[in-house]
Amino acid sequence: MSLKKNNKKISEGMSNTLNQHYEDKVRPYIDLVDSLRSLGVEKDLNLPAIAVIGDQSSGKSSVLEALSGVALPRGTGIVTCCPLVLKLKRVENGASWSAVLTYKDQIKVLQRPSDVGSAVSSADDLSRDQIQRRSRDLTLIDLPGIARVATGDQPIDIEKKIKDLIEKFIKRQETISLVVVPANIDIDTTEALKMTNKVDPNGQRTLGILTKPDLVDKGAEESVVNTVNNLCRGQQDINENLSLSNALQNEKIFFQDHPHFRPLLEERKATVPVLAERLTSELVKHINNLLPQLHKQVEDKLEKTVIELRTLGDGVPKEETEKNYFLIRKINNFNQVLSDVMRAEEDTQNLKPKVFNEIRYQFRKWNKQLDDKAIRLAENIHDEVEEYTKNCRGKELPGFVNYRTFENIVKNDVQEMEEPAIQLLKDITVIVHSCVNKLVSSHFEAFPNLLRAAKEPIEDLLEQEHGKALEKIQSQFKMEKIVYSQDGLYSLKLEAVKQKSESVKMQKQHYLNISTVNADVKEMAQHLNAYFQITSDRLANQVPLIVQYHVLDQYFSQLQTAMLSMIGGQNAMKLIREDSGVAQRRRSLKDRLERLRTARQLIAKFLLSVS
Repeated sequence: MSLKKNNKKISEGMSNTLNQHYEDKVRPYIDLVDSLRSLGVEKDLNLPAIAVIGDQSSGKSSVLEALSGVALPRGTGIVTCCPLVLKLKRVENGASWSAVLTYKDQIKVLQRPSDVGSAVSSADDLSRDQIQRRSRDLTLIDLPGIARVATGDQPIDIEKKIKDLIEKFIKRQETISLVVVPANIDIDTTEALKMTNKVDPNGQRTLGILTKPDLVDKGAEESVVNTVNNLCRGQQDINENLSLSNALQNEKIFFQDHPHFRPLLEERKATVPVLAERLTSELVKHINNLLPQLHKQVEDKLEKTVIELRTLGDGVPKEETEKNYFLIRKINNFNQVLSDVMRAEEDTQNLKPKVFNEIRYQFRKWNKQLDDKAIRLAENIHDEVEEYTKNCRGKELPGFVNYRTFENIVKNDVQEMEEPAIQLLKDITVIVHSCVNKLVSSHFEAFPNLLRAAKEPIEDLLEQEHGKALEKIQSQFKMEKIVYSQDGLYSLKLEAVKQKSESVKMQKQHYLNISTVNADVKEMAQHLNAYFQITSDRLANQVPLIVQYHVLDQYFSQLQTAMLSMIGGQNAMKLIREDSGVAQRRRSLKDRLERLRTARQLIAKFLLSVS
């Protein structure tokens, strides 16, 4: 609900008591909140408000009515069945009182304060109409009373629904909770206080008020005299058409004449005007405390909005001649990012690792697998050679190395590394595929036709290059079955293996306890160790080169060519038909960006003025 009100006396003759302390105490702060709300910033952030809560028929609406000067729906049982949000607007003197009621999609203009109660009576769909409106100067929210038992056609879970609704409002750090408690009940059992204590355990956003002091049993007055009190119109007063101004006068007379409550009046702890003053004071303090946090929220929201807008990019130009240039820019930008990824120079402002870092990690894993294989070979080669010699030895005397035996063992050991090499190719293909899919989605998400058109070469070309890389890796391992190394390189490696073997033998005499009977085993083991180290070094470089050449370099180059071929085609203009949802999102973000930039300026100027 939205209510516009000036500072004239209302038709009942009562001036708005909240406005009595408005100009001096609240105005500078409310002006800021007013400006933020008028910008629509509350679409992005919660702004300060006052929520009136209490148990069923505790007098909540009476308090709100007295503060705002507006007649609200009243009665016994559950009267307020949805959040009633009063948005008070202060206008120049001489302007007539007016109000605008908004409910769902309906708008109704009211001319008298007394019309408000009947106008809002139909807004009773609790489960659907959890209304949140925006106020120019101040927001006062009347929430449903907490019911214990469902009556009539109310849902069985009415209590839970009401509590969930209330908690939705009071858990916001920007909301002050005005908890209304009848003075004639046990305060400790009040459900409203329990709820506020849950969301505001320190009581920094909670203000309690006792109502109905005229109903306190004689002798029990002393138990309530240390709390803020007021006496608004009761249901009987409503039935007798007692005006708000007369109700305030009766309230003052009640406290003046009451022997126990009179000190509260003297100490300024009773009556609605005192409550209004206290409430405005709390509101100003609350707004002041929230300003740094609000400033930071605006900055954070602004940064996220700029990033999201940058991600969406510019919209499609209207001129046909510019549309082709637009498509060229989109594709060139995408191709440039592919080049950056290929050179490991892509932007990493999102703190994610570069793609080539993930690829390099897989290459290191491959190198470690080869090293681990070499270690296992060195540890077990003597047993392997001895077993092979025992089964396959011919006429040769001990000490003579059988070259065919050497060749067969080499082939078996190298062949074991083919499957890990193929797995390396698969892993890197997955990394590259994931990278390209993310890039194409981020660049062309707003253009469904272009995105679909790009998917085909992305999949086909990657499969093609993966097949070529697989074929080369398999060919490489077939070539490795041919035992070959440069003589000089092999001699150096063999000499290093022999020196290491002698060193180990000196440290551990029992490690190579080889007699002349199996001298051939020792010799064979040294040759095998030397050759596998050469093969391992060769595979450690060759397999990653094959994978990188096809799955990264060749794939990206061919994909860039395929993307460029889309420019100038028959369906080129169809490719840049923008998704309607994206266009709407861009407009929404631009509006938010403008709101937040203006809000940042307003808050910064205000903080500077009060510093």
